[in-house]
Amino acid sequence: MPSAGQASFVVVANRLPVERFTDTDDSLGWRVSPGGLVAALDPVMARHRGTWVGWNGTADEALEPFEAEGMRLVPVTLTAEDIQNYYEGFCNATLWPLYHDVIAVPLFDRRWWDAYRDVNRRFADVVAVEAARAAVVWVQDYQLQLVPALLRAQRPDLRIGFFNHIPFPGYEIYSRLPWRRQVVEGLLGADLIGFQRGDDAANFLRACRKLTGVSTRGSVIESLPEGPNDERERQVRAASFPISIDSAGLEALAQQEATQTRGRQLRSALGNPEVVLLGVDRLDYTKGILHRLRAYGELLDEGQLDPSYAIMVQVASPSRDRVEEYQRLRDEIEGVVGRINGDHSSIGRTAIRYLHQSFPKEEMAALYLAADVMLVTPLRDGMNLVAKEYVACNFNLRGRLVLSEFTGAADELNGAFLVNPHDIEGLKDAIVRAVTVSPADARRRMRLMRRRVREHDVAHWAASFLGTLARAPLARPPESRPILVP
Repeated sequence: MPSAGQASFVVVANRLPVERFTDTDDSLGWRVSPGGLVAALDPVMARHRGTWVGWNGTADEALEPFEAEGMRLVPVTLTAEDIQNYYEGFCNATLWPLYHDVIAVPLFDRRWWDAYRDVNRRFADVVAVEAARAAVVWVQDYQLQLVPALLRAQRPDLRIGFFNHIPFPGYEIYSRLPWRRQVVEGLLGADLIGFQRGDDAANFLRACRKLTGVSTRGSVIESLPEGPNDERERQVRAASFPISIDSAGLEALAQQEATQTRGRQLRSALGNPEVVLLGVDRLDYTKGILHRLRAYGELLDEGQLDPSYAIMVQVASPSRDRVEEYQRLRDEIEGVVGRINGDHSSIGRTAIRYLHQSFPKEEMAALYLAADVMLVTPLRDGMNLVAKEYVACNFNLRGRLVLSEFTGAADELNGAFLVNPHDIEGLKDAIVRAVTVSPADARRRMRLMRRRVREHDVAHWAASFLGTLARAPLARPPESRPILVP
């Protein structure tokens, strides 16, 4: 067993929570990356002087541990070959499409698997050195599914949690993975495995029974060995912990006069239409952008929506530009947008405003305020925080949300107009209902959703997971352990 380090709380993720920036004096520094995970864990990291282990985003750059934004950050070096085989290969061309119900065809390459296993071992080795005796370690997402078991083999004294931010597929899909048993066994090294939805946890439990022969009781997997050459047994729990957002912070941003003014400016720039429909997605084939555009185009063709009073804004932030699949998707989306605009735009009005770029959170909050109807229609998604962001920003209760039933958010946002995005006629009907709903019903629906988002924010998510992890049963004798209070 490696000698214990000093960190009583360790977060392990593919990326560090910081990005480089150039200061006014041309010196390089680090600042916190935008994202809900960083916001959720910041109070816990600060309280327990936590350590974050991850890649810094640059190939072949070896960095020593450093302090930034009050956190100890421990970089894991990835080579250009690692990025190609582990990240772009196994993570994004094998696991991503497989876990999203094979919307695109997953590729199975033994070299990619070897790289995935090697990188996961590298992460586990770093954590094993950094973590204090009896520390709490929280591993994040599908890139690091082997880390729990690799870490437990070295440090059985640790309490290990894992959270999967994307869906976990049904066994009929998951079983296509040649290394299906190894991945399940990697995850079973954790004491608690969290998923976005109950269905994801159920899918994982079934995979465990099929592939390892373990018995399950409710959400508990029983009779697992405590560690190598250890006759004691332990239990693992797999359950849903739906992630959320900093709802109070987003609402405060939306209520700022500057944000509201910017929202009015955006509507004016769009020609002050009666109805603004908005889609905000990462450019990815799982997001259902083409289905959404098809539905909107048909509504214009049929005269159910008129471009003289309605306009659609589609933001598609760049994603994996070097991957051929994504290049083809971008070309196809831009072709559909061009056809719809060619058929339905006029000199003074464009039917669709398409933006292939990213925006800061201030501009996004203004966009949310400017939109009457938010279209969140992925073909498959773990949660989809855009839906929750839109709800949090709608303090005036004007907005309406059209939401795919194949998102985790659909389990929580009961005031949304739920749709099957594969059903184009059903999607069209939901858009029309959202556009024509009475103001009173729109307010009722938004009020219901805002209550959920406000009460179950990102801090609640972190507290729920870490609290459950702290209560996980231990087969080994109790030891002095940190009590994490998020």
